[in-house]
Amino acid sequence: MTPPPDPAAPNPVTHRTVLAIALPVMLSNVSTPLLGAVDTAVVGRIPDPAYIGAVALGSLVFTFVFWAFGFLRMGTTGLTAQALGAGRQDEIAACLGRALLIALVVGLALIALQWPIRELAFALVEGSPRVEALARGYVDIRIWAAPATLANYALLGWFIGLGRTDIGLVLQLVLNLANMLLDVVFVLGLGWDVRGVALGTVLAEWLAAAVGLVLAWRHLRTLGAVWHWPALRQADALRRTLLVNRDIMLRSLALIGVFVWFMAQGARHGDERLAANAVLMQFIAVSAYFLDGLAFAAEALVGRAVGAGRRAMFTAAVRLSTLWAVAIAACISGALALAGGFCIDLLSADAGVRAVAREYLPWAAGAPLLGVWAFQLDGIFIGATRTGDMRRAMLLSLLIFLMAWWLLRPWENHGLWAALYVHYLARTTTLGWYYPALRRSVPA
Repeated sequence: MTPPPDPAAPNPVTHRTVLAIALPVMLSNVSTPLLGAVDTAVVGRIPDPAYIGAVALGSLVFTFVFWAFGFLRMGTTGLTAQALGAGRQDEIAACLGRALLIALVVGLALIALQWPIRELAFALVEGSPRVEALARGYVDIRIWAAPATLANYALLGWFIGLGRTDIGLVLQLVLNLANMLLDVVFVLGLGWDVRGVALGTVLAEWLAAAVGLVLAWRHLRTLGAVWHWPALRQADALRRTLLVNRDIMLRSLALIGVFVWFMAQGARHGDERLAANAVLMQFIAVSAYFLDGLAFAAEALVGRAVGAGRRAMFTAAVRLSTLWAVAIAACISGALALAGGFCIDLLSADAGVRAVAREYLPWAAGAPLLGVWAFQLDGIFIGATRTGDMRRAMLLSLLIFLMAWWLLRPWENHGLWAALYVHYLARTTTLGWYYPALRRSVPA
């Protein structure tokens, strides 16, 4: 006789399950690259490529600083999804509490250390004197968003781990739409150039954090879960959280190092090439944010499967999310190949920048088809909290990227883009090496 179904067991993974998580993430993420595009387009109305370059360099500093703490999103997602799969309500609450405490401490530390952070950043990333002067003004304002930005990472990761990407959609829309509106008001309305872009970001981050905390508190009450200080500082759980976060932080630093190096090398060849690469990077951001919807679905569903100890659920999560990701990557690459020139014209008014960006457009158009495999593997390993494997794979991939760049230097910017392609391949290959052991670790 077939045993009755277990009502506490996780639901099976279907196409509907994957899309229910992925589609709200895609919708919310549409506004994120649009925000970068608005930043670029707003200052691009000023007929001087130094303004686009300044926003690109200033944003790059915070890409390095804030994304180094991206574990507050990724680690919280994996740990929360596993707690959900295991049916541990108190641990679900504790995952968010620990992440918010880390966000507060780290955010305040970043504000206190803003001077050495700024000086080190501009020592590593060089631009022309005019671009650097404008970018410094951006950095001096943007740093005050640090606690709110990191809290938003934690909140978003927690809601994704719960599979409540609809709430994540609300938070991202509040953040990005407010930011875009403030950009237009401060830059085009008040003439505050790159300073207006930075201030708009600061105010939008604090608004989104306030909304997110209110929604999280209401959701905790719905779950019947509360924060208890002893649970937040429980030794084993805290140690695991710190180890997961340490590994993801090192992995993120290695990944950010690739893009910092990419933009820095572009900056050495003049403001036009820096601005053109910045415009094309907006296209890559568009593709990455769309594909992140499927990677996030993999994180949530793989984490739930690992927490429940169900290999069949794990396999279905990997297979279905990757199938959708590859299909969407193909669509994005096709769209960039067909409409990339039109989009370049929207993002820059400078004729020189437009011409240089068109020369390198094929590299940006092909990136989604190559990068999708690395993005999906990232999601799978984050959901399983196999962060040690991720750290080792990304450090090796960084080394391979630098070797490729050195060998391809004679081809200048084409060689730089080719090295980025090599990095995508290295990420896919190194994580693929660890995947069989990860799959075997989930009980059949």
